[in-house]
Amino acid sequence: MGFCDAYWGLAHRKTIAYAAVRCSSQSAQIISKPNYNVGTIGHIDHGKTTLTAAITHVLAKQGLAKPVKFDEIDKAKEEKKRGITINIAHIGYESRTRRYSHTDCPGHSDFIKNMICGTAQMDAAVLVVAATDGVMAQTKEHLILARQIGLKHIVVFINKADLVEDDVLDLVEIEVRELLSAHGFDGDNAAVIRGSALCALEGKDVDSINELLKVLDALPEPQRNQDEALIMPISSRTAITGRGTVVVGTVEQGILKKGEKVEIRGDGKDVSTVASDIQVFGKSVKEVRAGDHCGVLCRGVKADQVSRGMWLGHIGAVNVTNSIKAEMYLLSEEENGRRVGIRSGFTDKLFCSTWDQVARFELSQELLMPGEHTQATVTLMRNMPFRKGIPFTLRDGSTKQTIARGIVSELLPPVTVERYNLKKTASHHED
Repeated sequence: MGFCDAYWGLAHRKTIAYAAVRCSSQSAQIISKPNYNVGTIGHIDHGKTTLTAAITHVLAKQGLAKPVKFDEIDKAKEEKKRGITINIAHIGYESRTRRYSHTDCPGHSDFIKNMICGTAQMDAAVLVVAATDGVMAQTKEHLILARQIGLKHIVVFINKADLVEDDVLDLVEIEVRELLSAHGFDGDNAAVIRGSALCALEGKDVDSINELLKVLDALPEPQRNQDEALIMPISSRTAITGRGTVVVGTVEQGILKKGEKVEIRGDGKDVSTVASDIQVFGKSVKEVRAGDHCGVLCRGVKADQVSRGMWLGHIGAVNVTNSIKAEMYLLSEEENGRRVGIRSGFTDKLFCSTWDQVARFELSQELLMPGEHTQATVTLMRNMPFRKGIPFTLRDGSTKQTIARGIVSELLPPVTVERYNLKKTASHHED
């Protein structure tokens, strides 16, 4: 199996590329248009995947994308059985001025953790709201999560506009704008497009899609940190017999060139390797930069040596530990958080970058009430990749509810966790 074949194997589950091309027939190239990471978020069955497919079909007629069918995006066995999207899908297309890496996020509450990883890689999001339903549960939760990970730009697409009267559309738009404002976005000035993704997919109404793309093209270019050493959080991986393992992710900072030495760290593992090939949506390239979504062929690495959540970086660039200090805020009930406080020493699921792990939180106060802020010392079971200033969220394991958000303030030396029990953490740090 070749790199392209394996990359396309991932495509069937998580990454849909521009075109099915054989890598061996292509010379490596430099990417010309700037990359912009966008994604669709919103409630289940509101049309996120249909809108994603519609965008590719409209652009295909302009020679800027390969049309991607709904079923190609929504194709995992469980997805087909339940009729919903679970795994995140990455779709590539271009406008006249930008190259887009589009993340189609799952809308089912059981799979919010995939959505958290998806929004962490976005520069902007398209919030899809069905005119027939208006704002629903996952509409709010996705928006809250988008805000928590620092997403600044939200574009609204009111879908299924052909199925309701204009006065209903007006009410839905008012509702969405109020929701945006309530969660810290500029609801008054947010771009709101009305249309039908299904009609556009069938070629009946493409104006709304063109309007959406025009709005996306006008969003400000994000600040990319290309001067620092390479860091790329891994979102998925697959092995290629005799060649190594392909790891897929979005470059967070720095530049990666084909043939460079790199290391992969996290989840208690450390691997040194060489980036023997790099691909962006099925095309072999000489280098990738901060903001690019890509697949990297890691020479000689076995699949069980790497996992989602580990970070690929230049030698010495990735810091790992299982002990950090953090600034933390407990969401209030009005913010869809808890009604009661939490005590120091509690354990819960921490989501950071593309990984999640159970963690123990020693607070600077005995009891933290909803709406309050505190400092905390956080301990994990295994060493994971961190950097100072990186955000994280906490979710209640029983209620599946986002309860807190935080920012890493300091990386501490790793500590020994006795017998995999976070309550029995050695007071001394490892050498």
